[in-house]
Amino acid sequence: MSTVYLGTSDFAATVLRRLASSEHRPALVVTPPDRPQGRGRKLTPPPTAAAAAELGIELLQAEDVNADAARERIAAASPTAVVVCAFGQLIREPLLSEHLMLNVHPSLLPRWRGAAPIERAIMAGDRRTGVCVMKLVAGLDAGPVALSSEVPIGADTDFEALSSTLAGIGGELLVGALNLAAEGRLEFTEQDEASVTYAEKIEAPERRLDPARPATELAAKVRALTPHIGAYLETADGERLGVRRARAVDVSLRSGAVQSEWGALLVGCCRGALRLEVVQPPGGKPMPVEAYLRGHSLPKLP
Repeated sequence: MSTVYLGTSDFAATVLRRLASSEHRPALVVTPPDRPQGRGRKLTPPPTAAAAAELGIELLQAEDVNADAARERIAAASPTAVVVCAFGQLIREPLLSEHLMLNVHPSLLPRWRGAAPIERAIMAGDRRTGVCVMKLVAGLDAGPVALSSEVPIGADTDFEALSSTLAGIGGELLVGALNLAAEGRLEFTEQDEASVTYAEKIEAPERRLDPARPATELAAKVRALTPHIGAYLETADGERLGVRRARAVDVSLRSGAVQSEWGALLVGCCRGALRLEVVQPPGGKPMPVEAYLRGHSLPKLP
């Protein structure tokens, strides 16, 4: 099948690479424009744009994919299917109805529709998640599902590992869905609206680790936000101590108290304690707690 691919993130770039290696290689990739990144605010292409350049696929960077010019470029590629994956722009009419549109979504729909399904699954303590290939419709991730695959979430699984696994599976599912569509055998099943949950975008205040919460909850948040967003502890002097790896331990310690024992750094929570394993001091790089303790005093929490 001839395809056009709409994507932005690292996840979408991984799926694109698998699609490009199949007989459904895209004739056109569409991403948002380059954005300023990092402390130097250097213009940087989205990961999917960089992947398209590496693969030698024609690229369109559009501020609004629904604009007439973008729609005309997509139509000129004569796709039998348009694939959307972690694109970040809302697809509206008439584009929505001009082509068969398939969406690769990293959750087991209808659970975790929305912007942050991987993070929310980890933060909620879900024991499983997965990937779906669905038909794109006007409602948010509300279309009927064609194919899905389930993945367990381990006790130590973080966003980076889970996202990588799901992207690999998503690429395979997408190719399988397109194979079925080419044979006229792709079928869809409507989602159960009674089971819908929403994965809202991660807001800045959610990055803060609150010792008034249970240690298991904070450890899950660290895993969900590592390494792309990052969780942190707010210290008494208003600084932020980044927490890159941590786990909950069954230790009785006053909520908000910080204690060092045998090279470990423990933070008391309302239930249990959070054992910090990799931290990132303000302005510094991530480091093991043992290295942090050699050069820093114990942080004090408010």
